[in-house]
Amino acid sequence: MFIGSAEIGPIVALAAGVLILIMPRLLAYIVAIYLIITGLIGLGVVSNIFG
Repeated sequence: MFIGSAEIGPIVALAAGVLILIMPRLLAYIVAIYLIITGLIGLGVVSNIFG
C-alpha cells in the first residue's frame, strides 16, 4: 500500500489526537512540531530534500 501526500495529513491528525487524549501535556509539543513541519512543507524545504 502506497501512502501519498493526501493521506499524510489525516494520519498525522489521528495520531496527534490519540496522543493528546492519552497525555494532554503533549498538546503544546504536538502543535509546535506540526506548525514547524507545515511551515517547512509550505516553503518547499521538504520537497527539495526528498525529491
